[in-house]
Amino acid sequence: MNDYHHFKFTPSVWLVPTLLLLMIWGVFFVERSFNVDLSSHGIVPRTLSGLQGVLFSPFLHGDLSHISNNSIPLFILTTALIYFYREVSLKVLVYGIFLSGIITWVIGRNSFHIGASSLIYVLVSFIFFKGMMTQYYRLMALSLTVVMLYGGLLWYVFPEVDKRISWEGHLAGLITGFIFAVYYKTPDYVKAIQYPWEKPDFNPEDDMFMKHFDENGNFVNTSEPEEEPLEEIQQFPLNYVYEYKENKQKEEME
Repeated sequence: MNDYHHFKFTPSVWLVPTLLLLMIWGVFFVERSFNVDLSSHGIVPRTLSGLQGVLFSPFLHGDLSHISNNSIPLFILTTALIYFYREVSLKVLVYGIFLSGIITWVIGRNSFHIGASSLIYVLVSFIFFKGMMTQYYRLMALSLTVVMLYGGLLWYVFPEVDKRISWEGHLAGLITGFIFAVYYKTPDYVKAIQYPWEKPDFNPEDDMFMKHFDENGNFVNTSEPEEEPLEEIQQFPLNYVYEYKENKQKEEME
């Protein structure tokens, strides 16, 4: 598939991440405006009531610092996901919330697990591993960019790095993103053909330019210019010219 026809900027590229952030900030605004705490609706591992957090936890945040730190990477990564992986972007977002939430519910410590960081790890993991698997230069460049921007997040999937964060949710997101990168297929991207020699049926022997080079790459002049026939110049003997002038002068005197 030609990437020119695949990678297109459409309104959904920015509308979806904007809508997602509006929902997250809307919930946070309601909590602060009406002085309510919805953290109890987060994931509580291995409890039946805690399963509701699989759906609600990405939209719940503890404080302003928590939601601010998650908003920018969530917007950037969601935008990149929709632009470069349009066909599977909705599945990665929706199923990513559910699967990472289920894994967190299974492996998490007995506490409330809230925040969109699990989804962020899903996106980082998916974009990185999928780009490497495709071996397509644009998607690999995107993977390396994600590593440079968010590679430091890897440390927060280990216990004891910061007891205030849900490292279980981060690890769940990382695992989920890798699973999706393996499971979901993407088109076979092909770089747009710009030159004749990039075509699969290109034959150097039929190309006029390539005919000027031998098998060793040396330039050879394959066509010698045809010699133009020299115009025959009629030569008159000198004595004939003198005789003609003398006769002409005599005629004029007479």
